[in-house]
Amino acid sequence: MFSTILAILLIIIAAVLIYAATRPNDFVTTRTANIKAPPEAIFPLINDFSRWPTWSPYEKLDPQMKRTLSGPTSGKGAAYAWEGNAKAGKGRMEITNTVPSSLVSLKLDFEKPFRANNSVDFTLTPSGDNTTVSWAMRGSRPFIAKLMGLVMNFDTLIGKDFEAGLANLKRLGEK
Repeated sequence: MFSTILAILLIIIAAVLIYAATRPNDFVTTRTANIKAPPEAIFPLINDFSRWPTWSPYEKLDPQMKRTLSGPTSGKGAAYAWEGNAKAGKGRMEITNTVPSSLVSLKLDFEKPFRANNSVDFTLTPSGDNTTVSWAMRGSRPFIAKLMGLVMNFDTLIGKDFEAGLANLKRLGEK
């Protein structure tokens, strides 16, 4: 009886592990918002890390978070490092490319609560009196992330933060 239960349990565990291994190796999370403002009004908010506290939802995770800005004030080479509580974690991001009023690309490296190296793109596309702002993050999914993804929807979790940040950009851009 015990050996049968153990065998069934091992088969279930093996099936879950095999299924997790078949999940995609990479992820992309993207959210967009239409903002009634020209790209020139929104771009500086994204391209300058000193302005991120006005709109980024991640800034509110830890009021005591230590922040370090380095490199140029804005644009390519500008860097932002942070270290905070368990929610905020620890990491660094650096602007790797900017195209004035249309693109800001970042290299995003997390150290805590887990290690991850991702890329982020903010794309601003004018459309009449509006600007469509897209916030996308891409990265690889190691096996543990694939396994956790069976019970947690990372796109939904990260997407909520992106939606909040875009809503803040909309509020600031439409002032």
